[in-house]
This record gives sequence, structure tokens and C-alpha cells, in this order.
Amino acid sequence: MQTERRVRLFKNGRNQALRIPKDFELPGDEAIIRKEGARLIVKPLKHPSLLALLARLETLDEDFPDVDKGLLPPDDIEL
Repeated sequence: MQTERRVRLFKNGRNQALRIPKDFELPGDEAIIRKEGARLIVKPLKHPSLLALLARLETLDEDFPDVDKGLLPPDDIEL
């Protein structure tokens, strides 16, 4: 894969844009952009996994209802 390639800039409404060549595509549909001097740095936005998101949630201090109350035990169900 090439590490450098010439691209054309164009206007998209009031914004300046560029088309990213296929071999430079970023994963996902969002990115972070920042300016360092005359350079623009574009990094893909990494969304946390569902497990990482759940790990950050606080535990609940409430009791959940017994949804199995009043149901037959699984061994007593006939199909």
C-alpha cells in the first residue's frame, strides 16, 4: 500500500472536502480531524465495544421482579 497519494480538493456546499482513495479508506463512518501546523491529521473514531460500555455502567440497587413466579417448572411443560 502506498503511504502518500495526490488528491483533489473540492467544495461541498460551504465546506472543503476531498475524496479518500479506496486504499486509504478508514473503518467506520466517523473520524476525528485536527490540524498540526500545515497538516491535517484524520483518525478513525473508535467506538467502545458493548462489553466496555457495559463495564462502565454503575450497578443498580433495585430488586427486579421475579418474572418466573407462577410459571410451571420447565420439566412439567408438554409440547
